[in-house]
Amino acid sequence: MASILCLSGKYGDLLDMITFIAVIFYVFTIAGIFILRQKQPDIERPYKAFGYPFIPIIYILLGLAFCSLLIIYKPMFTWPGLGIAALGVPLYFLTSRSNKEN
Repeated sequence: MASILCLSGKYGDLLDMITFIAVIFYVFTIAGIFILRQKQPDIERPYKAFGYPFIPIIYILLGLAFCSLLIIYKPMFTWPGLGIAALGVPLYFLTSRSNKEN
């Protein structure tokens, strides 16, 4: 899909699809800070989150706002991008099942 969009000269469309998914995954990553600190509060933290908890919360809120605006103003690119990323979920479970069998 990426190759087709690049070769067709529609690089901006590809960027819209990828930006939405990338920001969603960044939000998940930052949310992971809160989850790990709740589930494993006593482990060593080699990296400190700057401004914790305020900066990560602001980042999550702004990321979700950005994704919401993309859904509102560019739905013809965000939904296909989300669909392409969602195709990875069944593939993940298929490959993780086959890895457990080996």
